[in-house]
This record gives sequence, structure tokens and C-alpha cells, in this order.
Amino acid sequence: MILVTGGAGFIGANFILDWLAGSDEPVVNLDALTYAGNLESLASVADDARHIFARGDICDRALVDTLLARHRPRAIVHFAAESHVDRSIQGPAAFVRTNVEGTFTLLEAARAYWSGLDAEARARFRFLHVSTDEVYGSLGPDEAAFAETRAYQPNSPYSASKAASDHLVRAWHHTYGLPVLTTNCSNNYGPYQFPEKLIPLMIVNALAGRPLPVYGDGRNVRDWLYVKDHCAAVREVLARGRPGETYNVGGWNEQPNVEIVHAVCALLDELAPDAAGPRARLVTFVPDRPGHDRRYAIDARKIERELGWRPAESFESGLRKTVEWYLANPGWVADVQSGAYRDWVARQYGAPETQA
Repeated sequence: MILVTGGAGFIGANFILDWLAGSDEPVVNLDALTYAGNLESLASVADDARHIFARGDICDRALVDTLLARHRPRAIVHFAAESHVDRSIQGPAAFVRTNVEGTFTLLEAARAYWSGLDAEARARFRFLHVSTDEVYGSLGPDEAAFAETRAYQPNSPYSASKAASDHLVRAWHHTYGLPVLTTNCSNNYGPYQFPEKLIPLMIVNALAGRPLPVYGDGRNVRDWLYVKDHCAAVREVLARGRPGETYNVGGWNEQPNVEIVHAVCALLDELAPDAAGPRARLVTFVPDRPGHDRRYAIDARKIERELGWRPAESFESGLRKTVEWYLANPGWVADVQSGAYRDWVARQYGAPETQA
């Protein structure tokens, strides 16, 4: 049994689907079902006894303690986070609460649980914390990619909150001996991503004939990682990573944002032509957001060297699969955008505070 936090979110849901497709080991999924958490993403395992869903907040220590005592997991895989930079600029408090206080709560609950295990179970237990490349700050055009030894220089409320959580995880290992693992990943994309992030936003807007907003000059560079490759990396780190270590996970796919948008447009023009003409006509440059980091790039050689992981998808193959998925799943997109799935959650689960 493993406990996954944030398992109804974009990466967490993909991880659970991937885990259950390749293993009979059950998963307890703790998720608060905020705006970006969607159980429709897990519809294929809704009746699977291996998927045990608990609606609740990672800041709720009593609930976390109850889940650990009841299910006795051998590992915690911690995806739960507020993750949208624009939202963090408008409302940073939620990011500090979830990303910092929530991680602290989980660490303390995990430490108490782990301390009570027998020697063999203590030796096997792992706490895997999933973080971001944004903690490292911004790179110049010719700087080397982020290695695990790079100093932290977070520049947004989001990245600062994730940096704080990374430091807590490190401290709980060095002070208390908790067997932790940390992964810092680059920008994920793929199925089930909430359409506030760049790629699904461009797909959804382009299909609707709406403007495709691009910040600044569009030359901000990100490293893009197909979500299923990320899931495979997390599995490898959980299975064979060295406690106390950090592993950077990247796609070896640096791309300027404006080129991402044009690539999405070209795929949509091929797969779902628009009688009004090429979708690139919809590209609209908008004022840059405050503190917008210019470039991220991940050096993923350590995880390849130590664990043998490399991404299976190129950017071209991963993007094609992503666009095809959104074209094939308009109902999921419509429910997310309308909030219909949240109405169902309210009817099905009621208040989230203590359900386990």
C-alpha cells in the first residue's frame, strides 16, 4: 500500500493510473478536490478496489494520522500542491498554506508513523516529495542547465513556497533521519491537465476560436516533460533512489513558449482543421507577468546515471499524443470548464474536512 497526496490532480492522477496499470499494490489517494483536482480523471479506476479515495486536506493532521494508522502504507508520494504561478501572484496565502504548512503537516505525521514501525518496515519506508525546477530561479541563455547542486533562487510566490517545502523535507531527513526522496521536475504536459496551464489553454482556446495569449515576447524558455515519463521517473526514484537525495527530472526538450503555441496550432490545423484558417492567426501577445523567469532547463544526468531513467517521448511525440487526447475527450474539458464535476463532488462527498 502507498499513500499518494494530490492524486486527483494532473500529475497525481496520471501517476495513479500508471501505477495501477503496472502493479497490484493498492493506492490511498488523499485529495482536497480543489478547482484543479478532478475525480473524472480517475473514472477508469472508480470501481477498482485498489484505489481508495479519501477527500481531505493535507493540513489536517488528524486525518493524515488516521489514514496512516488505518492503511499502514510503505511509502508516501507527495504531489499535492498549489502550482500555478499566476494564481500565486494574485493570492500567495493559499500557496504558503498548502505547499509549506501542508508539507510540514505530512512530514510530522510521517515521522510519528515511521517512528512506530518495526525495524524492517522502518528500513523500507520512503517519503517522496515531488517538487519543481522553478526553485532554482532563472537561467541566462548560455548558462548550464539546473543540476541538483544549484543554489535555490525562487522568484515567484509559488516557487518560494516550493523551495520552502524542499528545505523542510531535507531538514526532516538530516535532523530526524526520515527516509526522504525529492524530485525536481520541469514543465509537465499531457492528458488531464487543467486548462489554465499553457498547452491545454492553447488547445482549448484555439478550438473555440479564442485568442491565444502569449506573455511578453514569447521567448521565455522551458524544458517540457511528458507526464507519463515523469510518472516513470517517480516510480524509479521510489523504488531505487537513495534516501536523502534529490533527483532532477527533465525532458531534454527546451522550447520557447511562442514556439510551443505555434506547434499546438500546427497540430490542430492538421487534426481538426478550422474553416476560418490557420490557428496561428489567434496568437496574441499580452503584457508580461511580474517576475517572469526567462529560462529553465534541467540537467537530468544524475537520474539516468544512478537509476537508468530517460524520457521515452520526444517533444513532438508527446505533444501529438496530448493534442489527440484533448480532441478525443471534449466531455472532460467541458466539465472542468463548467465546474459540473465540482457540483458532483459536492453531492457525492459533502464537506471535505475529515472524510477518510
